[in-house]
Amino acid sequence: MYALRVVADLHIHSKYSRATSQNMDITEITRFAKIKGLTLVGTGDFTHPKWFSELSNELSEVSGTSLYGSAKRPESPIRYMLTAEVCTIYNVGEKAKKIHHVVFTPSLETAAQINDRLKKYGDLAVDGRPFLDMTSAQLVEEVMQVSDENEVVPAHVWTPWFSLFGAFSGFDTVEDCYEDMTKHIHALETGLSSDPPMNWRLSALDRYTLISNSDCHSHWPWRIGREANVFELDKLTYMEVVDAIRKKDNKRFKFTIETNPAYGKYHWTGHRNCNISLPPQEAIKYGNRCPKCGRKLTRGVEQRIEELADRPADYAPENPIGYKRLLPLSEIITAVVGMSYPGTKKVWSIYNPLIAKFGDEYTVLIDASLEEMNKIVDSQIAEAIVRVRKEKAKVIPGYDGVYGQLAIFDEQQESMVPQKPKQKSMADFM
Repeated sequence: MYALRVVADLHIHSKYSRATSQNMDITEITRFAKIKGLTLVGTGDFTHPKWFSELSNELSEVSGTSLYGSAKRPESPIRYMLTAEVCTIYNVGEKAKKIHHVVFTPSLETAAQINDRLKKYGDLAVDGRPFLDMTSAQLVEEVMQVSDENEVVPAHVWTPWFSLFGAFSGFDTVEDCYEDMTKHIHALETGLSSDPPMNWRLSALDRYTLISNSDCHSHWPWRIGREANVFELDKLTYMEVVDAIRKKDNKRFKFTIETNPAYGKYHWTGHRNCNISLPPQEAIKYGNRCPKCGRKLTRGVEQRIEELADRPADYAPENPIGYKRLLPLSEIITAVVGMSYPGTKKVWSIYNPLIAKFGDEYTVLIDASLEEMNKIVDSQIAEAIVRVRKEKAKVIPGYDGVYGQLAIFDEQQESMVPQKPKQKSMADFM
């Protein structure tokens, strides 16, 4: 039995990545990670020279762990792992392949060595998530030559663009992507639009550990930690976390926190300009063309998995690493009070007392009893949290860059019209 519970979001971005909040600095990340209930956070973007400089100045190594704490807030329990996301762009035959990868490394020293190698393939100062003119296999080879403690994880593997299995620029197998370097790939990141049961449908993925991270571009608690990994460890160290992932050890790696995959913005196939959202069977019936304008539809994750799956939708392996489907507390409150944005004063006025009472958001979402929550907030809010916990809420699936639409109570669910959901894009929340 392991004594220490660790909740880890290992894939985030800094203010030096495109379309990212300028408040994504160590101070704000540390503050909101604690509110969320995170223990371990990836730094993101260590390849960017300015961010690397900030990390060097604002983080202090925690002795014997290969992890870091905030130098400005040494009392904070939040720990940081050196991580980055990079994009490799290259041609295979006449087809362009654009793949995102997350890199873990145990120290600023090894991160600097990785940067020295990668700068030969692209300008690391252009963006926090750099574009590199190299193959996926070359990336893994370069990273692993620095240290065998480094880890490369294919990012959000089902996203239509920029992913391992992406419908537009990906591959059909892990081996096709990473070639002789596949031996160094131990895990896959599910992304917001897929969850473990969807990935279990491919027997070829059985050997890989499934991890979940937020890939957030904002420090707000409806972004950071919206997906995460939960470990139970003897001691929080870089190698304990990486070893649990590499060995797919369900005694140490207990479960992932997943948004309902329908909430992801590429779950169903569709065309946002025409408000067309279709399940796989309907999209195939229309020849993957928009029934309104005739343009090519953006193939969703569910359809892409259906194309590659060799198992039925209800397949489940024996003794898997578990998962919990949740939604950010701010999003739940927003849906109940009828607001359009989670950051309003009304939402915060309900959110903050819950955090003050229970300590952090994950405790509210997973553990807080209905009776105790009823003492703090309106009974409808408390009931909504429990309904999401028990997976009784409904989500009209996201599509073509549009997030899914949440309906918690029966009357909301009955009024939802899936053909033309009035949904918001990521731009509306930045």
